[in-house]
Amino acid sequence: MVTLNPYLNFRGSAREAMEFYQSVFGGELTLSTFGDYQASEDPAEKDQIMHGQLEADGGIVLMGADVPSALDLTPGDNISVSLSGGPGDDATLRGYWDQLSSTGTVTVPLEVAPWGDAFGMCVDSFGVHWLVNIAANAT
Repeated sequence: MVTLNPYLNFRGSAREAMEFYQSVFGGELTLSTFGDYQASEDPAEKDQIMHGQLEADGGIVLMGADVPSALDLTPGDNISVSLSGGPGDDATLRGYWDQLSSTGTVTVPLEVAPWGDAFGMCVDSFGVHWLVNIAANAT
């Protein structure tokens, strides 16, 4: 099943923010750091959050991450929309990706990421930031 949810970006405060949202909504919080995936170009950022996900009752799914200092982050422009699903959703998600990115800008090509899923990022022609993640294995 394809899931659509907000993805929040922070500058060094993703852990604190995601823990706060867990205190508000409850649920299960998972956090992965840049160091977990050897994805940090700046050693000072290895303990920052590369991906956080909160799943709470009522279908609440909230994702968030720290934006590395080498990348721009503008307050008010720190939210993306995430589309994600499993291997059975591959064709649907790739179709969405093709349409969203066709008149926009691809910022990260849709390809296999270090965590094993197909992942891509784009900005559509209306300036909306999109993340697409296709899980390699059914969960």
